[in-house]
Amino acid sequence: MIEERWIINNPDEVKEALAKRGFEVDFNEYLNWKTIRNELLNQIESVRAQRNSLSKEIGLYKREKKDTTELFAKIDGLKQSIEDDEVTLKEIEEKIQTFLLALPNTPDEDIVAGDKEENEVLSYNLEQPVFDFEIKDHVDLATSLKLVDYERAAKISGRGTWIYTNLGARLEWALLNFFIDQHIKDGYEFMMLPHILNYESGLTAGQFPKFQDDVFWLEKEEPRKFMLPTAETALINVHRNEILSKDDLPRKYFGYTPCYRREAGSYRSEERGMIRGYQFNKVEMVQFTTKEGSDEAFAELMKKAESLMKQLGLHYRVSKLAAGDISFAMARTLDIEVWLPSIGIYKEVSSVSNSRTFQARRGKIRYRNENGEIKFCHTLNGSGLATSRLLPAILEQNQQADGSVRVPDVLVPYMGGITVLK
Repeated sequence: MIEERWIINNPDEVKEALAKRGFEVDFNEYLNWKTIRNELLNQIESVRAQRNSLSKEIGLYKREKKDTTELFAKIDGLKQSIEDDEVTLKEIEEKIQTFLLALPNTPDEDIVAGDKEENEVLSYNLEQPVFDFEIKDHVDLATSLKLVDYERAAKISGRGTWIYTNLGARLEWALLNFFIDQHIKDGYEFMMLPHILNYESGLTAGQFPKFQDDVFWLEKEEPRKFMLPTAETALINVHRNEILSKDDLPRKYFGYTPCYRREAGSYRSEERGMIRGYQFNKVEMVQFTTKEGSDEAFAELMKKAESLMKQLGLHYRVSKLAAGDISFAMARTLDIEVWLPSIGIYKEVSSVSNSRTFQARRGKIRYRNENGEIKFCHTLNGSGLATSRLLPAILEQNQQADGSVRVPDVLVPYMGGITVLK
C-alpha cells in the first residue's frame, strides 16, 4: 500500500510515479474523502465531549432533585447523532481503503517507464550452446527418455499438467534438494508452509483484490480460502500484524511448495510441455529488513539466485524490468531468464523483487528501532528457483547427439551418481 501521507502531501508526484507503469489515477475524490473523514472524526469527538459533559450533569441534577427528562433527551439525541456519523464514517473509510488497495506500488526512481519492450538486459552467463546435430525440444526429450508422462497427466487431470516419472521425478527432486541445501548453507530458515491460505494473506501479498481470479478458491470454505500461487504469499504473512525488534532483522526465510495458478492456458507454441502449467514446483526466498538494509538484501537475493544458475552450468541472462512489467506489489525486479534452444527464446525462471514498505503496510509488518519508534519493514522475495522451466532448459541445453542428456555436475550426488539420462 502506498503511504497515505505521500499521496496527501504530493499527489502529483505519486501520480507521475504510477504513470511510469501506465497506471492513470485521479486523487481528487480520495482527497475529498479524507477531508470528510477528518471532519466526521472531529464532529464525533466534539459530540462525545458534549455527551460526557451532560452525563456529569445528571448526577448533579439528581442530587439537587431536578427533573432530568430534558437532559436525558439531549443525551439520546447526541447518541443518535454519533451513531449516524459513525455509519457515514465507516462508509467513507471503506471507500478510502478500497481505493488504496487498488493502487499498485510505485516503481523506484531509476526504473524506466514502459512495458516489457523497455526491459534492459544487464548481463549474460556463458555463451549460447551450439549443437552439431538436429536438436530436440524438451517435450520430445522428456518423452523419449521417459522422464515425463503428459498423456496420462491429461487423462487424470487435464491440460497444463504433467507427471514426472522415474528419472524425471528424481531429477526434479534433485533440483529441489540442491536448492534447499544451498539456502540452508547460506543461513536461511527453512519453512514448510500450508498450501491453503486465507484472504488476508492474498491481500497482504498484494495479489488481492485485483488478481483474486488468478488463484484456485475452495468454494465451500467459509471464510473463503485459496491454494497458494507461490510460497511468497505465505512467507510474507508469517509476521503479519507483528512488531519485530530491529535487532532481529533481517529475517531470512525460504520455503518449498507446489504453486497453483489459474493463469495457465495460453498454450502458445513456446509454452508446450512444462513451460506453463496449473501446478509447478518452486523454492522461494523472502527477507524482512529495515529501510537501510533493503538494497543490500536485494543484492544478496540476486547473487544467490544467480549462484544456483551458474552452478547448474546454464546459459541465461539477467533483465531489469521496466515499470509496466513489474508485478503489482513490487518497486523493482530483476529477472533471470534461461535460454531454450529449441525455440530460441529466453524464459524467466527467477524474479528477485523489492516491495519496499508496500506489503508491510498492507499487512502491518513493523519493527521497533533503537529509539523505540515503530517503522514498517521492507519485504523482498526471490525465486530460488522455479523448476518447471529450469528442467526443460537442462534437458535442451545438455542434450547430446544420441538423444541422451548430461546431468549437471552439482545434481549428480542427488541422482545417486547418475551422470547421463539415457
